[in-house]
Amino acid sequence: MDIRFADCSVRFGDRVALHPLTLSLDQRRIGIIGLNGSGKTTFARLINGLVKPTTGSVTVNGLDTVKDDKAVLGQAGYIFQNPQNQLIMPIVADDIAFGLKNRGLPKDEIEARTQAVLLRFGITHLARRRVHELSGGETQLAAMASVVVTGPQILILDEPTNQLDLKNRQMVASTIGGLEQNAVVISHDLPLIADFERVLLFHEGHLIADGDPAETIHRYHEVALC
Repeated sequence: MDIRFADCSVRFGDRVALHPLTLSLDQRRIGIIGLNGSGKTTFARLINGLVKPTTGSVTVNGLDTVKDDKAVLGQAGYIFQNPQNQLIMPIVADDIAFGLKNRGLPKDEIEARTQAVLLRFGITHLARRRVHELSGGETQLAAMASVVVTGPQILILDEPTNQLDLKNRQMVASTIGGLEQNAVVISHDLPLIADFERVLLFHEGHLIADGDPAETIHRYHEVALC
């Protein structure tokens, strides 16, 4: 993974959501933390082009998120904070297959890749379930499977354990830990990212800490209690 921000900033109207930032990301597990409205989601969405830079640029594995936007979407998949909104088809297996059908893949390949990702995520028993019948953790895994099956190198997860009970949280955390893909995780669930290789802390649109998880989380506590 090679993600590079070059003097990148984002403005929405008169509001600066992210102040100019230059850095590179190449670790397999990266956490992003900060108070609500700190700029962390804007930062994460820049990675796959859901948000475009107002100034500067972002590249993902050498691809510019503006000039090469379609190719970047193939490199970096995004799982939203409410994964229920990401599941388009009513049946789990059909939803996982949906992205592959849009790419015009042969029927037998679609079936093989769908079954493989169901097995990989341990959710083969959910294949014919209706998505509205899933638990919170099952919904998160189904959404992740629907993105992973298309073959991105990077997964961006927005609050993946938000509002999950302990059982479902542990299930999702374990799945994230076992991902082959690089993962960038936005989270208020600090134990989830405590053993990541790198954690970034945003505050009021600025990156104010970046590095060792323990040190960055400690700084976050200081900011939150001010």
